[in-house]
Amino acid sequence: MQYLGLAVVVALLAIVTTLIAARMLAGGHWLLGWLRGTVGMLVLSMAGLIGLVAWDVTTYHPLDHGTPLASLTFKADGQQRYQVKVQERQNTRFVTLEGDLWQLDLRALHWKGLAALIGLEPGYRLERLSGRYLAVEQQDQARRPYVQLGHSRAGVDFWAWLHRCQCAPLMLEAQPRRVSYLPIADGAVYTVEMAPTGLLAIPANVAAEQAMKDW
Repeated sequence: MQYLGLAVVVALLAIVTTLIAARMLAGGHWLLGWLRGTVGMLVLSMAGLIGLVAWDVTTYHPLDHGTPLASLTFKADGQQRYQVKVQERQNTRFVTLEGDLWQLDLRALHWKGLAALIGLEPGYRLERLSGRYLAVEQQDQARRPYVQLGHSRAGVDFWAWLHRCQCAPLMLEAQPRRVSYLPIADGAVYTVEMAPTGLLAIPANVAAEQAMKDW
């Protein structure tokens, strides 16, 4: 709910900016019409960009430490080929992955300063599930090296901009998180949690535990 609320606030900001732009474009005696029109269009464009950022933020969920963010269930579908059930909150999807190992990338948004002090929760979005062969020759010929799990809407990637910016004064920081390569096995189930040390994958059944022991 927090990130939906954030999106609503940003969307309201976009609406206010649009109204300001409309007033600039429609008002006055046009003594400086070309300047007023140029600035008005710039403000209107900014309003549209802010609205797209609000839409992108709705793809993130509150990040709860110690609570499973997702679970991955692997089912063999051929030689070193697996159907993966990705369970995230109330959403379930199935993807195909090839290889002997798996890796999960996640995007995190962390609040800083006053925002963190008042208790605003960090957010996350699953980004990419990757497969890898142990044999170099197989890896070079891999057809499905990864599956994209997260997508930014309308081509506006707020997290990527925030990560490249590294703007210290901002209250929001973009951080990448990753579960490094772990073994795949038929029937294996892993849960993924955020720990103080980073993203953590936990074997959730006997097949996953055995795969970890044999690795």
